Amino acid sequence: MPVAGNAIKFGTDGWRGIIGDEFTFDNLSLVAPIAAKVLSQTYGDTGSNTVIVGYDRRFMAEVFAQKAAKAVTEAGFDVLLSETYAPTPAFSLAAKQHNALGALVITASHNPGSYLGLKVKGAFGGSVPPEVTRNIEALLSEPLPTQTTGKIAHFNPWQNYCETLRAKVDIAKIRACITQGKLSVFADAMHGAASGGLAQILGVPIEEINSDRDPLFGGGAPEPLPRYLSRLFRLMRSHQRSAAGALAVGLVFDGDADRIAAVDGQGNFLSSQVLIPILIEHLAVERGLTGEIVKTVSGSDLIPKVAALHQLSVYETPIGYKYIADRMLETQVLLGGEESGGIGYGTHIPERDALLSALYVLEAIATSQTDLSDLYRQLQAKTNFTSAYDRIDLPLASMEVRSRLLAQLQNQPPSEIAGERVQDCLSIDGYKFRLADNSWLMIRFSGTEPVLRLYCEAPTMQQVHRTLAWAKQWAGG
Repeated sequence: MPVAGNAIKFGTDGWRGIIGDEFTFDNLSLVAPIAAKVLSQTYGDTGSNTVIVGYDRRFMAEVFAQKAAKAVTEAGFDVLLSETYAPTPAFSLAAKQHNALGALVITASHNPGSYLGLKVKGAFGGSVPPEVTRNIEALLSEPLPTQTTGKIAHFNPWQNYCETLRAKVDIAKIRACITQGKLSVFADAMHGAASGGLAQILGVPIEEINSDRDPLFGGGAPEPLPRYLSRLFRLMRSHQRSAAGALAVGLVFDGDADRIAAVDGQGNFLSSQVLIPILIEHLAVERGLTGEIVKTVSGSDLIPKVAALHQLSVYETPIGYKYIADRMLETQVLLGGEESGGIGYGTHIPERDALLSALYVLEAIATSQTDLSDLYRQLQAKTNFTSAYDRIDLPLASMEVRSRLLAQLQNQPPSEIAGERVQDCLSIDGYKFRLADNSWLMIRFSGTEPVLRLYCEAPTMQQVHRTLAWAKQWAGG
C-alpha cells in the first residue's frame, strides 16, 4: 500500500528518497497524479490537460517515469512522455513550449545513486513555488475521484531544446574557435543527463568523459564538486602540458544537467561563485543585456560588486532555485544564480540550465580569447575585491545531533567565530554570520540529506580554512 506522511516530503527542489524505501512505485503512483491535479488547479488557465513526464539516467528512471505517466492518465490527464533521458531544463522548456500544465521529472539531481526523486515544474517553465508543493503534500491523504483515463503520447525533448539554446549564443564564433584549434573543450557528464548534449548543440566534437550510464556514478555522486572530478583534473593538466599556451576549458554537469562548474586551462576548479561574476560581465558588456541580478544568500560578495559596475540591482533569496524562479516571474532579471551551480537567465525560461551556462561560458572565452581564471582576476582588479571561498558538507551522526545544533544556533548563537567578532547574522535560510575581518560563515542544514553545510568566504584561503575548521569543531562539540 502507498505510504504517505513522512515518506513524501518536498525539499528545496522536489521530493527525493532512497529507491525501494521511500521512493517506490506505490509512493510515486500516489504523488504523481496529485501533483498533476495541483498543477491543473494552479495553471489550468492554459486550457491544457497535458502533463510532461521526463527522466534522467538513474537506476530504473525510465520505468518509474512510465509508472508515473500511467498514474497521471488514470487521474484523467493526458501525458507527453519522453522517449529518452534529457536534462531537467529540457523538460521545463517543453512544458512551456507545449503549453502544458507543467512537467514531472524523475530525477534525484546530484544525490548519490541510491536516491531517486520527483521534480515538479510549472507551466511557465520553472520550479513551482513552495505553496504548490505544500498543496501537493496536503492532498496526499485524500482519494482522487475516478476519471476518464487520459492518453499517453511520446516525444523527444532534445531537438527543440538544442535549437532554443543555439539561438541564444554566437554558435558560429564558438565553433570557429574550436575548429581552428584556438580552444579545446572538455566536458564531464558525470554519467548523467547532459551526456552528448554539448556536442549535439555545438555541432562539433568535444572531448567528453563519464558519458556512459552508471547508476552508481563511479561510487560517488553526480555533483560538480572537486572530490568527484579527479579524472577531469588529470585530463586537463595532461592537455595543458602538451598544448602550453592554448586556451582550454572543462565543463562539469550534475546528474540532471541543471547545475554547472568549470575547470580552467591550468586544471583549477571554478565553482559558480567564480562563473556567475564572469557571466554577469559577459552578458552586460558583450551582449548589452540588462536586468536585476538575483543571488542566493550563500552567493559570493563579488557578485554585487560586479553588478554595481554595470548599475545592476541585486536581489537576495533563500537557497533553492524556486525562489529565484519566483523573482524571475516578477521582474526583468538578467541572471539568477546559486552557489551550488544553478544559473538561469532572463533570456530563457525561469529555470537553471547548465548547458546554456556552458554555452555562455564558451562564448565569453571565444570573445575575449582569455582563460576563465584570467577573466576572474580581471574582475577582482576592477572591483578591488579579492576573496577565497570553500564549502564543506559535514555528515551528521543522528537527527538528535541535528536538533541540538539547531537549538544552539537559535538560542545561543556565537558572538565570536575563529577569533573574529560576529557583526551580524542573517537567518533567511540557515545562519549567515558576517565577521569583522570582512569574511562570512554560513551554517545550514541540507533539505534532502542528513548533512550540515558549511560555507565560508574570506579575503584569503587561509582564513577560509581557519573558519571552516572552527565550524567543524563547533559542530562536533
